[in-house]
Amino acid sequence: MKKNSIKNTRINGEVQKALSEIIRSELKDPRIHPMTSVVLVQVTPDLKYCKAYISVLADEEKAADTIRGLKSAEGYIRTQLAKKVNLRNTPELSFVLDQSIEYGVRMSKLIDDVTKDLPGEETETEETETKEDEEF
Repeated sequence: MKKNSIKNTRINGEVQKALSEIIRSELKDPRIHPMTSVVLVQVTPDLKYCKAYISVLADEEKAADTIRGLKSAEGYIRTQLAKKVNLRNTPELSFVLDQSIEYGVRMSKLIDDVTKDLPGEETETEETETKEDEEF
């Protein structure tokens, strides 16, 4: 069976939506940061295991606390997931801290820092603007 079949993609989306709702509205653990989101969910084709990538908009310590809180509430989350999503098997959950958003922001900042020091970029855009103004 293909890993990214239409059925598997649809199941991934439904599980991601249900997990987001459970984490946002039903968990009362103080360790879980309020700015927590489910970025990606990968359910195996046999519906036995589920890997959820979690992004936390906070520092590393709070992100680690959030992952610990989610792992301790795994049984409750799985029970609620079984009630919300009707699957043959309710998958075993594993939570992974996803830092791709933070990595992207950091890389963008580094690129901006490097390009602001280059004088060639600014003069080229100014020259093209003045040539366009002269034509009209």
